[in-house]
Amino acid sequence: MSANSRFGLSSPIARRFKGAVAAAVMAGVTIAVPVVSAGSAEAATANSPAALQKLAAQIVPANQLASFDQIISHESGWRVNATNPSSGSYGLPQALPASKMASAGSDWRTNPSTQLRWALKYMNGRYGSPNQAWVFWQNHHWY
Repeated sequence: MSANSRFGLSSPIARRFKGAVAAAVMAGVTIAVPVVSAGSAEAATANSPAALQKLAAQIVPANQLASFDQIISHESGWRVNATNPSSGSYGLPQALPASKMASAGSDWRTNPSTQLRWALKYMNGRYGSPNQAWVFWQNHHWY
């Protein structure tokens, strides 16, 4: 017997479950079923890209957020500890040297909020805004 027939929707267990659910529904019983998507576990993780993007939305002005997101996505893939092995650039913004982020907080190595605040300040200081930093990035593939 294949794994699909033993554990799939046509398996004896699935047929019994479907029968029990159908009987309960016919009897007027309300059934609560948790909905779990592939991204649910990731979204619940504090340093997942989804969670970090929500954090960025609290730090970065709304009219700059799309550009900020593009840069961080390209630079680090929203990985707090992303490290470029050849240059040593580090973190969400790929700061070089990485220790520059200490100006935003002593926890710069591990705190995404510190890294995001530093990145926003850097983009504003060097380019005027994340939008302008993104224009530069598109032309040079670095910022």
